[in-house]
Amino acid sequence: MKHRGRHRRRRRGRALRAALAGAALALTGAATMISASQATVADDPGRLKPLLSHSERAPMRLTEHRVPQRWLDRLSSAMGSPLDVATVLGTADRTLRGTAECTAGERRALPVAPAATRAYCWDEADTRGWRPGAVAASGDSDGSPGPDPVIVSAWSRETGGPAGRGLARVDLVAAGAPDAAGDAGEEDRPRRTSALLVVPVDGGDDYRGLASPVTGMVRHQDKLLVTGGTGDRNALYVYDLDRILRTTADADAVGRVPGGWAALGQPYVLPAVAAYRLSEGVGAARPYTLALDRGSTPPGLVAGEWVPPDGERPTRLWRYAFSTDPSRAGLPAAEADGRVDAREAYETGADGVRGVLAHRPPGQARAEWYLGRAAGDGPDGRGTLVRQDTGGTRAAECGADRSQRCWSPGAGPLSYRPGTGEVWSQAGRVLFAMPLTSVDGSLG
Repeated sequence: MKHRGRHRRRRRGRALRAALAGAALALTGAATMISASQATVADDPGRLKPLLSHSERAPMRLTEHRVPQRWLDRLSSAMGSPLDVATVLGTADRTLRGTAECTAGERRALPVAPAATRAYCWDEADTRGWRPGAVAASGDSDGSPGPDPVIVSAWSRETGGPAGRGLARVDLVAAGAPDAAGDAGEEDRPRRTSALLVVPVDGGDDYRGLASPVTGMVRHQDKLLVTGGTGDRNALYVYDLDRILRTTADADAVGRVPGGWAALGQPYVLPAVAAYRLSEGVGAARPYTLALDRGSTPPGLVAGEWVPPDGERPTRLWRYAFSTDPSRAGLPAAEADGRVDAREAYETGADGVRGVLAHRPPGQARAEWYLGRAAGDGPDGRGTLVRQDTGGTRAAECGADRSQRCWSPGAGPLSYRPGTGEVWSQAGRVLFAMPLTSVDGSLG
C-alpha cells in the first residue's frame, strides 16, 4: 500500500511539473511579445543608500501598546478555550486546488521568471468579494526542527454590508514540504481554514474587525504581525497564533450577537494582543510590506513603505530587531517606554514596491534585498523582481528580448521559508513558490 501511495504521489508530481512547465512555456512565449516600452526597466533604481542619522530614522519609530491580558482572558472565557494552528487545521474541511486543477487564466498570474515549482488555487466562491494581500511562510518560525507546513495568506473584504467591508481575514494553509523529487506528498490539495482578524474592545467583552488590507505580514515564533491600513494611527498589529477562538454564529456581523459570536461567517477569530503606533512626527514611515530576516542577530522585522510607480521620492526600507526576552516572544524589541526604533535603514530608487525580502547568505556581512515591483503602466502589466544592495541592482530577465517584466502582474508579496529554501508569493487566487536558488539564477 505504501508503494502504491508513493507511486500515485510521483504521478501527481509529474503532472504538476508538466502543468507548471507548460504554463512557464506559454508565459515565456507571451513575454517575447511584450512591447518595446516594457522590454526594459524604465528606470534603474541604482543602489541602496544607507540612512545613518537619527533624523533620517526617527520617522520609522513605533510605540508599543499591549492589549491587557485580562481583556484577552475575558474574551476567551466567554468564547471558549483558545486553540492553536495545528488544532484548527486538523479539523479543516476545505482545500486549495493543485496546479493541474488551476485554470489557464489563473496560471497566467504566475511569474514568467523565475518559474514557480508549486502552485495552488482558491475556488472562486471562497474568495468572491475578497482581495488578496500578504503571505507569511516561515518554515522554522517556532524554532523546532524540520519545516513548518503552514502558510498564512491574508485577504481583505471588498464588498458586503457596512459591518464587513474593509475587514481582514487570514487563511491557514497546510502546504507540506516537497520531497526529494519535488512533490508535495499528501498535500497536493492542501487543507485550509480561515480566521477573521479582530481587536478586543469594551474590556474584552466584545471585539471589532481589523479594517486593513494587510499588505504586509510576518510570522515569527507564535506571533503573526500585520500592517495597519491607511488612516489607522497604528502601523502594526500583533496576533498570537496560540489564541485562535471559535465562532458560534454564522451571521453577516462581527462580534457578540444574539446567540453567540460572529465573524462574517468565518469559523474562527484571531484577537490582537498588541499594536504599534506610528511616529507623530512629519513624514512618518508607514510599513506597507513586511518580511522576516533570520540572517541578523537577533532576527529582524524588515519593512518597506509604499511609493506609487513613477513616484517622485525614494522608497524607504528599514529593519527592527525582535526581542530576545522569552516573555516577549515574537514581539519587536522595545524600550521601557514602549519605543521601537529602526536598527538599520536605506533609501532606494525603486518605487511601486509590493514585496520585500531580506536574506543574508552564509558568510556574507550584509543582507541582499529582493523587491517585487508593480508595473508602472497599468494593473495588467507584469511587474519586475530585483535584487539590490549597496553596490547596485540586478533584475530578473525573460523572453528572447530579455524583458525585465517577468514577475507576476501586480507584483505580490515575498516570503522566505528557510525549512524548504522556497520563496512564496500570491497573485489573485494563486499561491505559489519557487526555490530561492531559482530566484538568484534568474537575476544572474
